[in-house]
Amino acid sequence: MSGLKLAPVHPGEILKEEFLSPLGMSAGQLARNLKVPRTRIERLVTLSTPVTVDTALRLARYFGTTAEFWMNLQVRHDLAVQAEALEGELSAITARNAA
Repeated sequence: MSGLKLAPVHPGEILKEEFLSPLGMSAGQLARNLKVPRTRIERLVTLSTPVTVDTALRLARYFGTTAEFWMNLQVRHDLAVQAEALEGELSAITARNAA
C-alpha cells in the first residue's frame, strides 16, 4: 500500500459532483429551491463553508437523502482535517490503557 493520502472530501464537493452536475443545476437554482440565500450554496460548493444542520435538513428533503448523510460527510471532513493539523500533538499523547 502506498503512503499516498487523499485529501478529505468536503460535502460541497459531493453536492456539486454527485447532485448538481448530473442534474445540470446551478448553485443558484438549488438555493432558490431550498429557499436559502444563493451565497450559502455557492460557498458550500466552492468548499468555503461547512454544511450546517439547517442546510443538511433542506438538502435531505430536496434530494430524498437524510440529514445524517450530509452531516456525516461534514463530520468526516472536519475530523480528517483536524487529525492532520494535530498529528504531532496527538502522537505525543499516551493512550490511557497503554500506560
